[in-house]
Amino acid sequence: MKVLKEKTGGYRLESHKSKVSVGSDDFLKNKEYQLDLLQKMHQIETRAVEKSAQRKETFEKRNQLSPRDRLGALLDPGMPFLHMYNLAGYLVDDSNPDTAVAGANVIAGIGYVSGVQCVIYIDDSGINAGAITLKSVEKGLACINMSKKFKLPLVHLVESAGVNLLEYSVELWTYAGGLFGGLAELSALGIPVVTVLHGPSTAGGAYQPGLSDYVIGVKKNGMAALAGSALVKAATGEISQDQELGGAEMHSKVTGLVEYLADHDQHAIKLARKVVRNLGWEKIKSYELEFGEPRYSSEEILGIVPTSFEKSYDVRELILRIVDGSEFLEFKSGYGVSTVCVHAKVFGKDCSIIGNNGPIDPNGATKAAQFIQLSDQVKKPIIFLNNTTGYLVGKEYEQQGMIKHGSKMIQAVMNARVSKITFYIGASFGAGNYGMCGYAFKPDFLFTWPNAKTGVMGGKQAAMTMNQVWTRASERKGNKLDQKNLKTKLQEIEEHFESQSDAFYTSGRMMDQGMIDPRDTRKVIGFCLGVCENRDKRQLNPNSFGIARL
Repeated sequence: MKVLKEKTGGYRLESHKSKVSVGSDDFLKNKEYQLDLLQKMHQIETRAVEKSAQRKETFEKRNQLSPRDRLGALLDPGMPFLHMYNLAGYLVDDSNPDTAVAGANVIAGIGYVSGVQCVIYIDDSGINAGAITLKSVEKGLACINMSKKFKLPLVHLVESAGVNLLEYSVELWTYAGGLFGGLAELSALGIPVVTVLHGPSTAGGAYQPGLSDYVIGVKKNGMAALAGSALVKAATGEISQDQELGGAEMHSKVTGLVEYLADHDQHAIKLARKVVRNLGWEKIKSYELEFGEPRYSSEEILGIVPTSFEKSYDVRELILRIVDGSEFLEFKSGYGVSTVCVHAKVFGKDCSIIGNNGPIDPNGATKAAQFIQLSDQVKKPIIFLNNTTGYLVGKEYEQQGMIKHGSKMIQAVMNARVSKITFYIGASFGAGNYGMCGYAFKPDFLFTWPNAKTGVMGGKQAAMTMNQVWTRASERKGNKLDQKNLKTKLQEIEEHFESQSDAFYTSGRMMDQGMIDPRDTRKVIGFCLGVCENRDKRQLNPNSFGIARL
């Protein structure tokens, strides 16, 4: 295998040439299909932004910034922000795709505050006053888990009406306790939690600032109380004012819950940035690595991926548009050919990539298992590009040991100690999803493309399976099937499976960490690799119980 040497004396990986015809009918058809899906994604995202903006006048009357303006003021200008769980809650509380709002009333992601990479968690009080839903709780827990996993400070901008009592469920209350436990755990691990009290945080929510290491409260607007004035009167008959019970000014002078008192939102954000700056937290490493951009445009990705996962394409064409210089070194290219394993660089960082050109056969599973172990041996992160209908079935493959070899691959994926970043880029069905480090295998990051499909199997396959089951059962009993009724049932099964495998549906249920534009895949990989690399180098200073206000 030929290895190219750079002028600097270093070594390059193999250079490859694309075989894609960017002017072909298929390419243009694929691109149009992907653009339609991206338009749908952006429309759903915009719906949340516009709904939140409807309360702009209310924020202005209170001399407040809107939630997204708070985000803009908090982040370092010009630095990247990785928006996470952008479709959370979509089609969950509202099943109408034309009216469902995504985001779960929370804005979340990873960004830079005063040069420090932080997990950002913002209550979107522009939507239903930031009321907490089950998906809001799940998204909050996800923020805490990210902070724990990547050893990053958590910055929480609070303004929420709390749980909507008209939609109360015992599950929501139970799961919400994890928010309190998670904050306590972060503090004990030595990971700072910084909270800005922009508005109300009442009932159980009052414990969120209480469990934070640093609290900044905004005069007149910020409030933390176990019960507001209405509930206090109902419960005890006492007449009081909200600011007396839990106003930021009171907490800064009487209870000591608030460390820093701000005059308004802008001031509070400035104080938050100063607090983060003065943590003494290790700043993000500045990498001055030399790398070349891919020789093929990321725009071409949209025309490469077919309109259906049933149509095959070469995943190497995608890899050429992601990796530095469009160069990679392929591992065992002639063995287990439907499973593609390559070594490459992304933004100068070494990584391993595993992709699919169809179902995984026994040789492909064996190759992938070995490749994963070799990557783990040299601490090289692995990127999984999911586009497979699963492991091959049938007498031939069963006798070749598909179960045994598939199990080896799954073992290797689960137990590899290196960073793992997964993308659903097409099909991700059955145990193939497990072998390609799907949701249940806890990759460090997991994103989906709008065209992706994931589930136990495709709708057509589910319908065909049940057709066989019912036909055989009917033959055993000597009954004749009603073909018209059978056709209706099979159609219902196919539609049921297809609706749940759709990326918009699964992303709404937080079965990934967000839906992204396929053209941004390289940037997302680079950002995530940086987060993981810094995590691996960072040493925490834990304590026994977390920080308590005494």
